[in-house]
Amino acid sequence: MTAPHIRIGIDTGGTFTDVVAFDETTGELTVTKTPSTPADPAQGFITGLEKMLALLGTGMDAVASVSHGTTIATNQLLEGDVGRLGFITSEGFEFILEIARQSVPDGYGNSYFWVKPDRIVPPDLVKTVGGRMDHTGAEVRPFDEAQALQVARWFRNRGIDTLGVCFLHSYANPEHEERMGAVLAREHPKAVISLSSQVLPEYREYERSMTTLVDAAVKPRVSRYLASIAERLERLGGEGGGRRRHRSALSRQTETPGQHTRAADTGGGGAPLHVMTSSGGVVTAEQVISQPISTVLSGPAAGAVGAAMIAQNAGIDQVLTCDGGGTSTDVAVVVRGEPALTTEGSVGIYPSKIPMVDVVTLGAGGGSVAWVSPEGALKVGPRSAGADPGPLCYAKGGGEVTVTDAHLVLGRIPPHLLGGEVPLDAEAARAGVADLAKRLGLAIEECAAGILEVSAWNQANAVRQITVKRGLDVRDFTLVTFGGSGSLLLCPLIEILGVRGVLVPPNPGNVSAFGLLTVDVRSDHVRTAVARHSELDHGAMDAIFDGLGGQAHSALSAQGFAPDQHRLSRTADLRYYGQAFEVRVPVGDGRFGPELADAAANAFHDAHHALYGYDFRGDPRQEVEWVNLRVTGIGPIQRPELTEPAPARRDDSGSRVRRPGVSVCRDCAPALPSHGSPGHAATGSRVVVFGRSSAGVSTPLYWRPQLAPGDVVAGPAVIEEYGATVPVHPGFAARVDRFGNLLVKAEGAPL
Repeated sequence: MTAPHIRIGIDTGGTFTDVVAFDETTGELTVTKTPSTPADPAQGFITGLEKMLALLGTGMDAVASVSHGTTIATNQLLEGDVGRLGFITSEGFEFILEIARQSVPDGYGNSYFWVKPDRIVPPDLVKTVGGRMDHTGAEVRPFDEAQALQVARWFRNRGIDTLGVCFLHSYANPEHEERMGAVLAREHPKAVISLSSQVLPEYREYERSMTTLVDAAVKPRVSRYLASIAERLERLGGEGGGRRRHRSALSRQTETPGQHTRAADTGGGGAPLHVMTSSGGVVTAEQVISQPISTVLSGPAAGAVGAAMIAQNAGIDQVLTCDGGGTSTDVAVVVRGEPALTTEGSVGIYPSKIPMVDVVTLGAGGGSVAWVSPEGALKVGPRSAGADPGPLCYAKGGGEVTVTDAHLVLGRIPPHLLGGEVPLDAEAARAGVADLAKRLGLAIEECAAGILEVSAWNQANAVRQITVKRGLDVRDFTLVTFGGSGSLLLCPLIEILGVRGVLVPPNPGNVSAFGLLTVDVRSDHVRTAVARHSELDHGAMDAIFDGLGGQAHSALSAQGFAPDQHRLSRTADLRYYGQAFEVRVPVGDGRFGPELADAAANAFHDAHHALYGYDFRGDPRQEVEWVNLRVTGIGPIQRPELTEPAPARRDDSGSRVRRPGVSVCRDCAPALPSHGSPGHAATGSRVVVFGRSSAGVSTPLYWRPQLAPGDVVAGPAVIEEYGATVPVHPGFAARVDRFGNLLVKAEGAPL
């Protein structure tokens, strides 16, 4: 029997599920897509996996691991579906959720116009327990065991089975929270419990409470989802002992979702299931079940990481990633090859103070619905038709015009998707746009072009939100567009934003799934230790770093990494004394002493100046304060190598097409010589409308896998491939680089 040698990445989006397989022996990558199944996302996952195995002509025995990017937790929070939660906190702090941060969100200058949203837990489901720790972890008042028993029974008797526990200063000493967890496990064994000392051992009680409650809220659904996938993986792979143990362990955690969850045994030949976390790494499914909040930006993080690797390989390390799917568009910043991270993110209305890739998400995808406001203006999104029923042109019962329908009416996309697997109903799309155009008093083509113009401005505003608001000049960046719809509006985005240009990777619709195969196993650990720089106890800080490092080593060892494979990264959150928020900076390796502390403080001054335009270096009145210490454990994996591939000829299915870093598939033609002329990739023409005021023009079509490095495609043109389309507007040109990427710029700009 051949040893497992294939790693598979599966990213489930709102409309399509993307699958990429990496053969560690040959270096070959294979890609495909399948429609998502919103009613049962696990079914789309398995369908995509089965399709990939059929393309490879192999079975699960050859699969070494499956990595998954999921939006289960994200969608639940965006929908506000948190169910009935109970909250247990320290005596005297029952109104911490109501008080919150006492601030009105941006955009509401006058608080009279802002309606405070309902809190995640209503007042009648908040209970307190006596006992108190101080900020050093010393016990001020003993834990009230009797009161804890009453609280546990109160929730049990009322059927409140999802609970969050956040006691004051438990980040410094978790003993009282752990005792509360033990009482709940004994008195209310059906309860799903999240303890703040396990979810987020940091100070700031409101954010810690919210993060813990959000973790508890998504735990049941994420557990059921992963258990369903594991059960179907078992059926797909047969009755092998390793997979049987993998599935049963997940099932145990779903059936008995108490405080503690034990890592399942995925050995014995079974393919372990890994899940992408918001911070840009992967962890085992069992770890996700114990802390599901770590996946709230799972899919967008995978796309940002994959795009960062592709761009850096092409020699571009300062990019903006634009991941356009069927439901939303996700935008992130990549500087020096690394996506920016934040701990100040949120999903919907819920703040989540966990490490996550700094992503701005907006409801602007291929399925975004076009509608008319009460004032008579054309609007697009944020509501989406999704995959079911989907756009009008899907002919699945959809009744509203979407961005995809507008593209089809204007001829910017072909009359089918996925190389012909998903036929599109152009007449239904045109009839829907005609009805909307009549309400607006516009011509059909003018209305469709207006829909796309509004959508492009929506995306541009998201890019500005993550750049200009962070002190970055968008003109210093190259935009990387990917996702099924991410590249359809790249020419308008160049005009609106003034970016240097746009890079479109091969198979852009599968970049997020590809990103799942490029990320290391990652384990993040944090401890609050507030102290002024001049008063640091270097020995105590060194002990905290050692403790966090020990946790990281244990987590990596549990996932099968030998000690010599472990990599640790140390950082710290610093601020000027009196500031409300911190800046994260690296901390050097070795024993933590004055030299490392001073180096970190100097890095903080530099970072603060870069972010805000000023710093207080050398000013004794403005002292640096240390807040949080962090250690990230990294278990490296074998990444696909991005090499220079030969062009492939189109195959019948369109699925087995090459992407950077792989050898050409066995059905592909040899490399074609290129002299900058793309004629050898031409497939025909169709009438395309490129603007509101322009008429349709006969536009040449090119099959992207046939384009060779050095080819230049001048607009107007449409470049097609399996899973994505790139319209090149008049006045723009696209060049194929040596890795197969398309570099699109305005005419006259150097290609």
